[in-house]
Amino acid sequence: MEQAWHDSQLDGGESVDSSALILADGSGLSGSVVQPVDEVQARTDNDIHPQSNPAAMPSIGTKPADLPREQGLRRHEAALLELPAEPMAPIYDERLPKGDEWCYQLKWDGVRILTRIHEDGEVELYSRSMFLKNAIYPEIVRVLQQRAKSLGPCLLDGEVVWWNGIRPNFQQVLKRERSRGSSIASIKGDGDSGSGSTTGSGGGLVYVLFDLLADRGTDLRQQPYSERYRMLSEKFGEKDPQLFVTDMFQDGDALWEWVESNQWEGVVSKRLSSSYIEGKKHRDWYKKKTAVLLDVDIVGLKWRSGMIASLVMAYEGSYLGSVSSGLSEPLRKVLMSTFRPGGNPVPALPCPFPGMPDDLKREEVQWLHLPFRCRVTGLEVTSAGQLRHPKLVTFLPKDSLS
Repeated sequence: MEQAWHDSQLDGGESVDSSALILADGSGLSGSVVQPVDEVQARTDNDIHPQSNPAAMPSIGTKPADLPREQGLRRHEAALLELPAEPMAPIYDERLPKGDEWCYQLKWDGVRILTRIHEDGEVELYSRSMFLKNAIYPEIVRVLQQRAKSLGPCLLDGEVVWWNGIRPNFQQVLKRERSRGSSIASIKGDGDSGSGSTTGSGGGLVYVLFDLLADRGTDLRQQPYSERYRMLSEKFGEKDPQLFVTDMFQDGDALWEWVESNQWEGVVSKRLSSSYIEGKKHRDWYKKKTAVLLDVDIVGLKWRSGMIASLVMAYEGSYLGSVSSGLSEPLRKVLMSTFRPGGNPVPALPCPFPGMPDDLKREEVQWLHLPFRCRVTGLEVTSAGQLRHPKLVTFLPKDSLS
């Protein structure tokens, strides 16, 4: 299956989104939008900047008349655009729900971000735990500010993704999250110029929208998802390579087949009649995820009681965690004889990461002078940057087999 992204092209020629997934023979996923009747691990953000305090927001009952006019209007507007305590989250399920009441969307491998745009054009980005993220994603703030006047006051839900023209790269988003708002330029990818564009082969940040919680003073959370999606699509009808609405599909099996073939993260299924319910106290959004397969560098050995307990992994220079599953007893003996022959101590080397990972601080780790490559699988890369439930698949030559 080939993916045809129409109308939204990266400056460097890579396509970025939006309106279709097409089978090679021209059939299948035509990008058809599900219309309303009338016409889904959960990743936890690496939250930072707790200076945002949503709890201090006025309640719905705050009376603007009790405040100075300008302040009163702003408090009233904030009440109408009140943030959820947590966003609605899909529930993991290995099966795709069937039936005409369901729609299907790509699961974008990024960081969940809600956006509140005020009447005066001010833009606020919030994480899953409702911490302010403006300093982490300034280019997303800029692109929203440029359109704030036409968009008007609204409350959006979506995912900030690093898009390289082929598929999302969560590791690049994670690097941004770890920046904590300082020295952003030092951790930008090769293709991120900092100007808000996505030029260059390295790709850049995009904001993928999938829900509209409030619009111009009207709370939409009780409206069915089909209606909220229709309004969101109309609101963002103008194509933008850095800001777009994810597609909606009717054939979940065909979409899953495409996801597996193209190594995307998964599929989110949504009940068309669903209201916006915070957290996972619902049976309306589900997610089905593919297994993560990565070629990693083994940069250290974790020793316990004179035996190799696990292998310390790095991916694209960042700590990915430790893997022990799949490490058989014969393999452990080979590694021991190779890296600590005769059980003799070896010269200590410094940790290759900027700081010692917390979960290794009390461990005996032998850092390797020459790392070796392995292929591993896992459920997902968490927002802390570690591979969940990793398993060793095979050892690799110096260059990747893929």
